[in-house]
Amino acid sequence: MSEAAAPLLTVAGITKNFGATRALKGVDLTLARGEVLALIGENGAGKSTLMKVLSGAHPADTGTMTFEGAPYAPRGPLHARSLGVCMIYQELALAPHLSAMENILLGIEPTRGPLMDWRETRAIARRALDEVGLPHLDPATLVEDLSIAEQQLVEIARAVAVGCKVLVLDEPTSSLTQKDVQALFALVRRLRAKGVAIVYISHALEEIEALCDRFTVLRDGETVGHGIAGQVPTHDIIALMVGRAVEDLYPRSPRHAAEPALELRALAGKKSPRSASLTLHRGEVVGIAGLIGSGRTETLRALFGLDAVASGEIRIHGNLTPPAGPADRWARGLGLVSEDRKTEGLAQNLSIAENLTLSRLEGLGPWRFVLPSRQDAAAAPWIRDFPIKCQGGHQPVEALSGGNQQKVAIARLLHHDCDVLLLDEPTRGIDVGSKAQIYAWIDKLALGDPAAGRPPKAVLVVSSYLPELLGICDRIAVMTRGVLGEARPVAEWTEHSLMLAATGQDQRG
Repeated sequence: MSEAAAPLLTVAGITKNFGATRALKGVDLTLARGEVLALIGENGAGKSTLMKVLSGAHPADTGTMTFEGAPYAPRGPLHARSLGVCMIYQELALAPHLSAMENILLGIEPTRGPLMDWRETRAIARRALDEVGLPHLDPATLVEDLSIAEQQLVEIARAVAVGCKVLVLDEPTSSLTQKDVQALFALVRRLRAKGVAIVYISHALEEIEALCDRFTVLRDGETVGHGIAGQVPTHDIIALMVGRAVEDLYPRSPRHAAEPALELRALAGKKSPRSASLTLHRGEVVGIAGLIGSGRTETLRALFGLDAVASGEIRIHGNLTPPAGPADRWARGLGLVSEDRKTEGLAQNLSIAENLTLSRLEGLGPWRFVLPSRQDAAAAPWIRDFPIKCQGGHQPVEALSGGNQQKVAIARLLHHDCDVLLLDEPTRGIDVGSKAQIYAWIDKLALGDPAAGRPPKAVLVVSSYLPELLGICDRIAVMTRGVLGEARPVAEWTEHSLMLAATGQDQRG
């Protein structure tokens, strides 16, 4: 932002309390026309609350905001949108049973007399869709028939249609393919060139360096730092976020692969994977890379009994095991953390303790009963050791941040004493501090503690985040169009070679 240019938006001393919880403690922020500002912070730092204040979903308790030089205090999201401040949440707010054009004009439908003007609706939607890079999309297409990337662009088109001046994007790439990410980046740059100011919320620091002009860091509801994107070392930004230095984001203790814990031989599902062969040993972390839709998740689901197996062999601890359901896999020491923690990974309406102990209730009460006191006692060590930031084991999981929810999902596998951990996108959508803690646990589990009677675990990780795989894994295999390639030592891979292999261009023998 030029020193001479007046800011488009100013936020000064904003506070927000929810009962005894102080979510915002005097936040300051400025935003200029035609700039992309990264808003960075751990889950629970206050980013979402601040954006809800900005977009009119919550009123501030104290503090001031100005927009285009005038006092700004939106009465609600629709009022903020009418002024030109639009919010795109990570969980898209679209009506799937309506068409793209109905969603784009929802709440501001043009009318002709008492009736909706469908010709004008279509014309406005057409212009907005063209602007966001969807010239091929029929405005009458139902949203439920669109891909996630297309749905996101429809929501941005809704902002464009009202003459958006400030656009807030909350974790916009968390569910996108690499190709869709590049398309989104191109759109952000086009909007910036037209003078739209953009607040970009992301945990992916490399995205921020590539796309953003400046950054502001929140921690515990306060502004703790700001700077020029790309000019501040990543470890300094992480230190601002977590309040301490994180010396090594990817810890890797000396590991020694022991006996095979899991063996796949030409495993095939009904649709995917087509063929997956792999040997996973105790004491190692093996990663599976590949494009979204390549069959990575389907491999884990078939292995764990969630999807049907068409052919192939599965050996667990050397024993050939027939296709079976999740209960059998739990009993054999396999545990899965799903990529979709909200609908598959956790029971959102249950407590932390209930989620942690759900797969292993023995000893928590007489006969078939479960005593809450014993359940809380069983969960307490995991809550302490991970650590899970909460009010206690009785708190509902849905009240936790994404990072703490993910810790609960992984802790369940440890409470169950699983030997083989299947982790599907274990750090998607969580903050850097929580990522560092999960990486440290993965390293600790693969290392084991023989002196304490805890043998090394075997860990299989599916991830779209290549630095993560290169940082924590001993070997990496790449899945391409349903076929799993050979798992090679991590030293033989780079981000470039992994992408080549994922797109079927790996020339190595």
